[in-house]
Amino acid sequence: MASAESQQAQQNWRYCGGQVRLWREEAGVGRQALADEAGYDIEYVKSMECGRRRPTLRLLQVADQMCGARGKLVAGHEFLKPEPFPARSQEYMALEAEAFVVHHYALGLIPGLLQTEEYARALISESCPPLDDETVEERVRARLARKEALTRRPRTVYGFVIHEAALRTEVGGRGVMQHQLLQLPQVGALRNVSIQALPFGKCSGLALNGPFVLLETAEHEHSAYVEGPETSVLHADADKVSYLAQVHGMIRMQAFGVEESAAFIRKVAEEL
Repeated sequence: MASAESQQAQQNWRYCGGQVRLWREEAGVGRQALADEAGYDIEYVKSMECGRRRPTLRLLQVADQMCGARGKLVAGHEFLKPEPFPARSQEYMALEAEAFVVHHYALGLIPGLLQTEEYARALISESCPPLDDETVEERVRARLARKEALTRRPRTVYGFVIHEAALRTEVGGRGVMQHQLLQLPQVGALRNVSIQALPFGKCSGLALNGPFVLLETAEHEHSAYVEGPETSVLHADADKVSYLAQVHGMIRMQAFGVEESAAFIRKVAEEL
């Protein structure tokens, strides 16, 4: 999200939160009563009324009913829908949606384009600070929508190299992880998708530096996306993109082939 968009979102929070407070006070409804009816802590409600947190649909619905607003408060939810992607990754998401070639190297987690619903929900739910339920569901929905590109855009080439660490990190528990792993060979059977596994001990120096994505547009413009826990960078500099492309080539050479990778992934799933 751009800075101006972030400011607009904050203004929307403050406006809708302020409307809840004004309607509540006009109707003689105490903040504690609203909090109790909505099932929230009073400080959480205060944060939403003051615009420090995004007012939830639940709060708007309860306040609308208690204050007799006849839909006026609920109508504000249209301007409060959570962003489908974190602000720092939105530029990349737009570029990914138009890319002609996508090469993804994953170190610790299964790439978003390959995640099952259960895996994605478990991962997004563990965000810190915690996200509200509505934001979690919106981001899960958006992640699943991204996956549709694998079949909707059959002329786009998708290549994935997944480190063994990502295959053995149990996100959501054993059952969720097994289902996630067993889905990978099925997706990898698509003609425009290749999935390779990089076992422990291979290409360690470069492979452990972190995940990244290489993108190429239909106009043959190249870029690279590097995402970390706190920040993300979209590179267009030719030297940086070339370096990451060389790294990706070396990693890919050390990875198992497609068929061997599918067998390896199934074996890891059985061992969980």
